[in-house]
Amino acid sequence: MALPWTLHGDGKTVGPTDVVAPGERLNWPITIGIGAQHVVAMFGATFLVPLITGFPPSTTILFSGIGTILFLLITRNKLPSYLGSSFAFIAPITAAVATAGMGSALFGILAVGVLLALVGAIVQFTGAGWIDALMPPVVSGAIVALIGFNLAPVAKANFTLAPLTALITLAAVILSTVLFRGILGRLSIFLGVIVGYIAAVIQGEVDFSAVGDAAWVGLPPLTLPTNPFENPAVWAILPAFLPVVLVLIAENVGHIRGVAQMTDSSVNKLTGRALLADGLATVLAGFGGGSGTTTYGENIGVMAATRIYSTAAYWVAGITAVLLGLSPKIGAVISTIPAGVLGGVTTALYGLIGIIGVKIWLDNKVDFSKPVNQFTAATALIIGIADYTFSAGTLTFNGIALGTVAAIVIYHLMTWVARVRRTA
Repeated sequence: MALPWTLHGDGKTVGPTDVVAPGERLNWPITIGIGAQHVVAMFGATFLVPLITGFPPSTTILFSGIGTILFLLITRNKLPSYLGSSFAFIAPITAAVATAGMGSALFGILAVGVLLALVGAIVQFTGAGWIDALMPPVVSGAIVALIGFNLAPVAKANFTLAPLTALITLAAVILSTVLFRGILGRLSIFLGVIVGYIAAVIQGEVDFSAVGDAAWVGLPPLTLPTNPFENPAVWAILPAFLPVVLVLIAENVGHIRGVAQMTDSSVNKLTGRALLADGLATVLAGFGGGSGTTTYGENIGVMAATRIYSTAAYWVAGITAVLLGLSPKIGAVISTIPAGVLGGVTTALYGLIGIIGVKIWLDNKVDFSKPVNQFTAATALIIGIADYTFSAGTLTFNGIALGTVAAIVIYHLMTWVARVRRTA
């Protein structure tokens, strides 16, 4: 059976103005090297999510690899993307685990995946125009921003446990972005974790006892979601998870458009398939004990730097992630990363998530002289940052859920009233 990629040129060189298209590849040694870069690019963020939420890192890495392979199959090898852990899940997972255990959080992840897959199926037949209408840039930017800023207390809690290690880690993250060029400059989170980890080891903050007992090869811990029909109480965690669907839609659509700008506008036609694939990958992760997935901007950065958009490299990355996930020893090493390192890296990372929301406003030239945009963003951000809560029976809506609803309702209500009253 012939592989689906054609060889680019002589397979060894890429000219200064050349682009290696998704359907092309270089020779396999170079392709494997590019795939390894994608693994490194995704690794820093992908293993942080399970560390923060208490999920097994190996399981999450395994399902990110499986999800990436599934994504490539569903998008017919035409959309180069890696599916890594989504930070949008951190707040609802943390809340669910604290109140009802890991199984309930996996049920929430599963529910998000099902909804995202349904959205993808609808978009495949109707197009993505209705998404833009439901979530114009001022709304999608506010939702993404409030999720990042809502997590600020989590970063502070870890930072205060080991302030010196956290400060060293944070400084390493910040400085590496300007000390290095190219790929290394884009791996600031990963490099910061390494520097912070070394500092933590020197200070005796790392416990290696579990590493020696872990096997080199084996299945990671697999956990099933709680059955809501056997334990109806888990339905109460859904309000915290449902807004994540909107974030995943915004992330995926934004990343697809970014890839389309760098490769071919026809990539936009794969939006429905991409959402469907990410939804199914998240469903698989929820069934097995992994974190929910999303397309990764870090890997888009690698493509922008190398101008190599070959999906063959992503097959290499996906397969490598699966192999890493099948090593309990690697998972045990990742689990030794202490709170101080997490506190330092998340201080920057959560802030960057918030800034991504601001960047959505800037990229789309949102006009904040208009009251509808002012109140949409302002109200949603305050609700999310202050973590307003509202309870109705067994259901509790947190700041992310309420802020998301506020952004959508305020924008469309004010727009409708202004149109009727002709005050716009």
